[in-house]
Amino acid sequence: QVQLVESGGGLVQAGGSLRLSCAASGSIFSINGMNWYRQAPGKQRELVAGISRGGNTYYAGSVKGRFTISRDNAKNTVYLQMNSLKPEDTAVYYCNAAVVVTPTYRLSDYWGQGTQVTVSS
Repeated sequence: QVQLVESGGGLVQAGGSLRLSCAASGSIFSINGMNWYRQAPGKQRELVAGISRGGNTYYAGSVKGRFTISRDNAKNTVYLQMNSLKPEDTAVYYCNAAVVVTPTYRLSDYWGQGTQVTVSS
């Protein structure tokens, strides 16, 4: 059993910043890719940013240059630093991780419960 717990969401004015955190705990052997997705009302969930265990990153075009994803492998935690926020960034942000679990050493996908980010104009 693996749990992902997000924190750091909230209400911010346009142009402001927020930092999201997602900590994984439980029967973890190792964590491969870690990602942040978001889902705005009435829209499909979309991939915002991803980071491999080795630190290779991916960003959606809409956030490139404004958001930075990072991770602390020792803490099984992934972060999303969001700067220059826009009203269109308003969404529920979800953490996702590909985890090798013990004792089976199977690779499984896990999701957090989501954290609300609201950007006012």
